[in-house]
This record gives sequence, structure tokens and C-alpha cells, in this order.
Amino acid sequence: MAGRHRQGRPSLLSKEEGCVTAPWRQRLRIALAYPNRYRAGMSNLGFQALYALFNATPSFLCERVFLPAPGVEESFPPGSTPLTSLESGRPLGDFDLVAFSVSFENDYPNILAMLGMGRIPLAAADRGERDPLVIGGGISVILNPEPLAPFFDLFLLGEAEDMVPEFLERYRSLQAAGAARGALLADIQRSVEGAYVPRCYGVGYGAGQRIDSFRPVDPAFPARIRVRQAGQIDAFRTCQVITTPETEFADLFLVEVSRGCARGCRFCPAGFAYRPARFRRPAALEGPFEEGLRRKGRIGLLGTAVSDHPRLTELCRRILETGGGFSIGSLRIDRITGELAGLLAAAGVETVSLAPEAGTQRLRDVIRKGVTEEQIFRAVENLIGQGIVNLRLYFMVGLPTEEEEDIDAIADLVRRIGHHAVKTTKGTRRFRRLTLSVNQFIPKPATPFQWLPLADTGLVRRRIEAIKRALGKERAVNVIHDLPKWNYVQALLSLGDRRVGEILLAVHANGGNWPQALKAVNVNADYYVYREKEPGEILPWDFIDRGVSRECLLEEYRKAMFRG
Repeated sequence: MAGRHRQGRPSLLSKEEGCVTAPWRQRLRIALAYPNRYRAGMSNLGFQALYALFNATPSFLCERVFLPAPGVEESFPPGSTPLTSLESGRPLGDFDLVAFSVSFENDYPNILAMLGMGRIPLAAADRGERDPLVIGGGISVILNPEPLAPFFDLFLLGEAEDMVPEFLERYRSLQAAGAARGALLADIQRSVEGAYVPRCYGVGYGAGQRIDSFRPVDPAFPARIRVRQAGQIDAFRTCQVITTPETEFADLFLVEVSRGCARGCRFCPAGFAYRPARFRRPAALEGPFEEGLRRKGRIGLLGTAVSDHPRLTELCRRILETGGGFSIGSLRIDRITGELAGLLAAAGVETVSLAPEAGTQRLRDVIRKGVTEEQIFRAVENLIGQGIVNLRLYFMVGLPTEEEEDIDAIADLVRRIGHHAVKTTKGTRRFRRLTLSVNQFIPKPATPFQWLPLADTGLVRRRIEAIKRALGKERAVNVIHDLPKWNYVQALLSLGDRRVGEILLAVHANGGNWPQALKAVNVNADYYVYREKEPGEILPWDFIDRGVSRECLLEEYRKAMFRG
């Protein structure tokens, strides 16, 4: 028990409201795992929604597992199990299911680390009848589960509310019937739409490392896996279950108000993997808002396209009229009216994030962003006119068809926005800060840009430095950016096939040392990252049906390249 106390289990639980505890007897047990620290996992609304969904299912109980803090594993005696659940402190191997909620590709190495700390065989093929079933879901695996395929028994591809209850009921009945592991997985592959069992599919490779076949090993298995979607989102609640001060949004109660996006920006998976756009009615949000205002006093309005909600201003007014506040993560530039800016100011919002993405209209048209420079300046005027004195602007570098003048245009546009903001607020409330966040474009599966390579990280680094130099004398502008070397890793894990699993194993064996791991395996990482794919070749994720055809994506790709 001393080891468990070192992980901070009792102290974390004592700060929580909404945690579920249930007796273990006569229940099937799920360890809901987030492949990062507690603070990151508890800030993830999807993770919390899964926790509620699992615990609302009869005959099951769900407890949480997180990546321990650095050094925790080394503090345990040899042979002990350093990874235990938060609620009861049980070892990972005591659970029937270990369910990973996977949102970010760069967390993949943490999955192997957690399995290792839980004394669970890393490779799915090495697990026996007494080992937990390791399952995965989340946006990253919906886009491309293949780099993780060697390590997972099963993926659930789709929105949890639609498929998790069906899966759990099927799993329960098979367990009760005493089905062996292989037979259980095969049955789920046949009977549960959206389930993907990697061992049920064979991959063939041809010349030049390319995939030349992807087929089910049994004709009874579906040739393609259809991503499940929940049609009527008013039928269920998606809001924060557990509140704790140990999160990124400690002062907010998170509520999902929309799902999906109809915009179709060519770089963004959300507009293609989560169609159609769905918006919750105000009546369906009354309960979550009431609970959130009671527990926190402020509501975090979440969704892929919150500002496209047709009744957003009405929702904001309702919260303000009840004496509460609200926050919205990011807003579409063309949706920021004076009215909405006034509501944000009334809610105490001092910083708003905007995403022009590119400095020139030509490049914004290439990526189909759908905003003009006139709309950008109008949004800025509406915000600072209502006293919102901090702005965050998101731009990408390394975009398709990008030239040096596009980079110069980012600095020029930011400079003019900053000067305009200072001039507009002169004599009134002083404009404080414009934060420029520069991130590298990373091609993603299920988008029109899935055939493109990652831009050279050295070139991207130089272009980021050029932006920083150009804005170095602007006192009101602060430039922040990501690290290009990690973008290479993210692209590899986004665009790779099953052979990338060998690299992940090497990373695990080398203690997270990526350069050493890449040298240790006979897998050419550049093949996945820096190679432009041909339109007719088989891509690792082509077996997934997300409701948008390959032909549609290819047509959008060609339009972008022609426009560029």
C-alpha cells in the first residue's frame, strides 16, 4: 500500500466530486486508461464521458488508470506492480478489460509504458486467457489504428454512445458462456459493427514497402469497418462527470454543445471523420448547465464547431441570466459578431483564440479555410471594441504550396492586427497582448491532404525563426511555437502502417530515445513521413469507412493543388 500512496491516489480522490465507487464482486471490471498524466486525462471530456458510460452499464464497474509521474516506477520494489487503478488501487492485470482512450499520436509510447508497468504483455499475440483484453478508441485510432495494431486486441471505431453498450453486452454474454479469447474476439468482429480486431485481418506488402493487400482472414468478417456515429445527440448527455482542481480547466464545468463540423477545411480531420455536424438543442442542455453552474459557476462550451451552433447567443445569454459565466475554446472568425463579443466580455472572457491559419488569401483558399482578411479585421474590431484585450492567433507553416511570401505575409498580417488593436483601444482600455501560435501542418488520414508528405522539419524551423525575427520589435506580440522534431514523430504515427509498431517497440526498449530507436530497426521512417503518396495506392487506413468516399477526398485534393 505504501507504493500506492506514493502515486498520490488518496490525495487526488479527496479533491474529486463525482467519482464512482462500486463493489468488485459479481461485476466485470474495466480499467479506463488515459496514456498521459492525471491532469491531462481529467481535462479530456471524452475520457470523462467514457467513465460515465462504462459505469452506467449494468454488470460492469470502471476505474481509472493514468501514466504515473516521472520516477514512480523506479520507486517500487522488484516484482511489484507499479501501475494501479485510482479508485481501488488494484493492479492493471486484475481487470477484465483495459480500455485506452487515445486522442493524440504522441501519447502512443505511453501506452506501451503503461502496459509494461501493468505487467501485461505488450504484443497482443503474446497474451493468454488470463490477461485483460486491451481495447482502444478515440479520434487517433478512428483516423488510423495501424501503428498500434500489434499491441491491441480490439479497437472500437466510432462514437462511444452508439457502440459501447452493444459491445459490452456482447462481451458479457460471451464471457458468461466461457468463450475462449480467440473465439470471443472473432465473434465480436463478426457481430459488432465498428469493431476492429487486427488479428482478423492480414496485410500484404509489395515492392517499395507499399501495401498491396488488406484482407479479412475469414470471409465472415467485414471487408471494411464502418465508423459508428450517434445520430441524435440530444438523446444523451456529454458533460463533465468528475470535478477536481487538478485539471487544465479547474474553473470550468465542461459541456459538449455540438459534434462534427460541416466546414470541410482540407487539413482538418474533424470535418471529414465526424460528419454530419450536430448541435444540441437548448432544452437538452438545461440539465447540464444547471449542474455545471451549481458545481463550478462557469460552463466550458465544447464542440468541434461551437461557434456554428445556430443558437449559440441564446445559450450564452441563458448562462449569464442565471448568474454564471462561460468560456469557448476557439471561435470561427466569420462568426464573431458584436453581439457575441459583448456576451463574451460580459462573461469575463479576456482572451479569445482565432485561427486565420495562413497569411495570404491564396493559401487560405488552398486549405479551404473560408475566411477573408476583411473578416479577420472585423472580428478583431468586434472583440477589442467590447474590451477583450488579449488575442491568440493560430497559424500553420509547412502548408501545401507554401512559399516564402506566405511566411512574410504571416508576420505582416500579425503586425497590422497588433497595430490596429493598439490604435483602436487608444484612449480607452489598453490592448495588452497578441499571442501568435505557430504550428507545423501535419498531414492527417481521412483528409484531402492525406497523400501529402510532411514539410522538411529543417525548413519549417527556419520559417518559424523568420517569423520570430520579423516580429521581434513588436512589443505587444508574443510568438510561441511547437518543436518541429516532435512533428516528425507525430506524422510518422499518423501516417504509418503496422510496421511502425516495430519502431514503437524500439522506442519503449530504448527508454523513449527516438533517434536511437530509429537506428535500431529496419524500418524506414522517412518512407511514411516524407513521401508523397500516389492517388491509386492502398493507404494503411483505407479499410475504414467514415462516410466520406476516397473519390471525394481525392477531388478536394486536386482542387487544392490546382488552386495553389
